[in-house]
Amino acid sequence: MWTILTKEVRGFLSSLIAYIVIVVFLLAIGLFMWIYPSTNALDYGEATLDTLFMMAPWVFVFLISAITMRSFAEERKTGTIEILSTKPVTDWQIILGKYLAGLTLVLFALIPTLLYYFTIYQLGSPAGNIDSGATWGSYLGLLCLGSCYVSIGLFASALTDNQIISFVLSTFLCFFLYSSLGQMSDLFEGAGFDFLLEWLGIDYHYTSISRGVIDTRDVLYFGSFTTFFLGLTHFIFGRRKW
Repeated sequence: MWTILTKEVRGFLSSLIAYIVIVVFLLAIGLFMWIYPSTNALDYGEATLDTLFMMAPWVFVFLISAITMRSFAEERKTGTIEILSTKPVTDWQIILGKYLAGLTLVLFALIPTLLYYFTIYQLGSPAGNIDSGATWGSYLGLLCLGSCYVSIGLFASALTDNQIISFVLSTFLCFFLYSSLGQMSDLFEGAGFDFLLEWLGIDYHYTSISRGVIDTRDVLYFGSFTTFFLGLTHFIFGRRKW
């Protein structure tokens, strides 16, 4: 598994894709954080990173889909997946290696945003007047959300040998499972299962954990969600042997 992880991370970092998507992520968040009037952190009048944690899930929809679209699609198209399958590794080791590689790149994208935290920390009156607990909870929430998106991206990539189709499918699924279920719950308000629809959405649990309180129900949700899509990926990936 660690061999696969190392191979994937090196593969990403040796191409322009990883650098482009990370730079685009930082530029997009930077524009919302410091430039655009409606979301500018300097105009809030309080030391907060709400803009970062509000916009990052939406940018992640495209960022992580771009990172994961080549995971299986490219290897199936070039035929290297058959070579990989002959190595002394199990299907789960291959999938987990690619999953951890994608999550590592998400972490690489998040680390530079700590500069935003340091800046807001210093701009507080007095310096340090920021809710650090909620901030670190939000970072944990972003990492959990990234974990869900990576598992979705791997599933989409396992379905096809076309990277563009994988990207589009992953983007749609991430968007639908993050936002649409919560919106649909409003359509069925009072029907008896509106809360269930809202609870199944990623946004509900991301918002909950971003308050800085680690609820085991949210942790179990993210873990179960990721495991479910990795299981689907394993099923699709295993079909090549049928």
